[in-house]
Amino acid sequence: MKTVVVGVIGHVDHGKTALVGGLTGIETDRLAEEKRRGISIALGFAHRVGAAGTLAFIDMPGHERFVRTMIAGATGIDAALLVVAANEGIKPQTEEHLAIARLIGVRRGVVAISKCDLVSEAQAAATARAVRRLLDGTPLQGAPVIHTSTATGAGMDGLAGALDGLFAGGAERPDLGCFHLPVDRAFAVPGFGPVVTGTLRRGSLHVGDTVELWPSGRTLRVRGLHVHGAAVDGAEPGSRVAVNLRDAELAELGRGDILATPGLLVPSRWIDVRLEVLPDAPRVLRAGDTVQLMFGTTDTAARLRLLDRDALEPGEAAPAQLACAEPVTAAAGEPYVLRQGSPARTVGGGRILDPAAVRRRRFDPAVVRSAHALAEGRLADALAERLALAGERGLRSAELARLHGLPPGRPQPAFPGAVPLPPDLWLAEPLYRSLRNAVLDAVRDFQAAHATERGAPAERLRERLPPALPPETLSALIGQLVADGALVRDAGLLRRRDLNAADLLSAGDRDTLAAVETAFRDGGLTPPDVAEVVGRDTGRHRALHYLARAGVLVRTVDRVQKREILFHRDAVALAAERVAAALAGSADGLTLGELAKRLGTTRKFGVPLLEHLDKLGVSQRRGDRRIMAAQEVAARKIAGGGAAASAS
Repeated sequence: MKTVVVGVIGHVDHGKTALVGGLTGIETDRLAEEKRRGISIALGFAHRVGAAGTLAFIDMPGHERFVRTMIAGATGIDAALLVVAANEGIKPQTEEHLAIARLIGVRRGVVAISKCDLVSEAQAAATARAVRRLLDGTPLQGAPVIHTSTATGAGMDGLAGALDGLFAGGAERPDLGCFHLPVDRAFAVPGFGPVVTGTLRRGSLHVGDTVELWPSGRTLRVRGLHVHGAAVDGAEPGSRVAVNLRDAELAELGRGDILATPGLLVPSRWIDVRLEVLPDAPRVLRAGDTVQLMFGTTDTAARLRLLDRDALEPGEAAPAQLACAEPVTAAAGEPYVLRQGSPARTVGGGRILDPAAVRRRRFDPAVVRSAHALAEGRLADALAERLALAGERGLRSAELARLHGLPPGRPQPAFPGAVPLPPDLWLAEPLYRSLRNAVLDAVRDFQAAHATERGAPAERLRERLPPALPPETLSALIGQLVADGALVRDAGLLRRRDLNAADLLSAGDRDTLAAVETAFRDGGLTPPDVAEVVGRDTGRHRALHYLARAGVLVRTVDRVQKREILFHRDAVALAAERVAAALAGSADGLTLGELAKRLGTTRKFGVPLLEHLDKLGVSQRRGDRRIMAAQEVAARKIAGGGAAASAS
């Protein structure tokens, strides 16, 4: 069932609480002082259930001393019920409440002209005309204006009908899979423990959910939920909800706290905002001004930083930054209000664009373009500008999540012009293409210069890449190129899949390879020592490893001397044929010495060579003898070039 949260706004003693009581039967003045003084001090809550859904009323204090409390309730509302007493007309808090509603994005509402029983019809009509003039040019222009009296009941049915009309307009609050609940009250219930209440700004909340409490950052669990006085298993966006928390103490809870999906909020002293100065603001707002920042249930001092100008005139709007006196936690899109002066007066407000920003350069064209794009709701354009600003550093998913109003770890919406790289980096598409080509070129150049090596170490690539490229970005690029199949990673070394190493060999490389191969081919089954062939010649050393990787040379191990012995693959093939033939003619098998004699080699070479043939399935050791392995396995291994495959 749809819920519309209605903020009841207006000047002190204009009858807001009485109207809510008449509509719902619920008295919202809870405090003894409120009843004694006849005014609302704290936020009051009531609801009315109808066929179309639930109207949740937040009764705002009308006295100017309690504007902070009013803002705490107002920033969660969908629509406004503006109450103006017929006998008093428009008052200062009427105008300020209306201005605050406009700043926080309220676009729907109903007007109640209250206490009509105290004046003539002519005076009530005059008050209504004055209110309509006040609403001209505001989002509430054309809102229904209903004449009412709670004393006589006049107009109450009409008011209820006009309020029911609010269900027809406005989009439903989206459930983005993450919730955000600013706390406006905290109290304890005997036998159940601490309870906090608030308006569920976004997302849904369920019994058993894990939540984060800010500003402490503590993780808690939801023990129980009540919506409009009834126990429920879950609460939907826009609901007025009471949350019973497990493992929490009342002393650590209070108005100004926030419950949110773990990871959604990040404390920050810098926030990016769209700032609109009220047309009737008493003065120009200048860069460096100190203001009082209010959003949700947060209230803190901040310093104003304008990005594209030095001053903002009344009625103007621009992107800006606020440097907060203390870390604040907010979600992207959260409405806020700025107050200034003594006595304090609302001067402007708008929406929070980036709740965990960094100090940005003023008058930087890219910074300004990004800020304007965010302020205008062009998220893809804003992110493109942010990516351009970030350059090779790129953006992390956490920053994208903040701008989308999502917690880290959730799938990020794709947008044109950006490329995601594993594990957690986004680059501008043109920059990605440029860096991708640069990495591939660097690998190609290394392979061309070191054709006999297995591949390029990542750290050697940096010599051929832009010096400003961060190591994390290079690692992400390589990871993506490997995932795409453009690069092959082998033992930490990189080579291009589309390049044949043999095609990159120089004439000198080929001469060195031929010399090394000839030495081992000529050695046959009594190959030369590796040191004799390569010595200290690094070129020959690389050639030897190249031939081993190519399967031309076969690596074996002398376990006694603990050294490597290499055979040419032709020698291994010859040995396999001779051993297979010898074992085929011997029912009892042959000893090492007998096989070495048949091979024409010594024990030094015979042991590692026969162990290699055992692995190939040519022979099988049994005690101190070797017998013929399964003939078909041996034949298959020999025919398939098993020696070369093993070496590679």
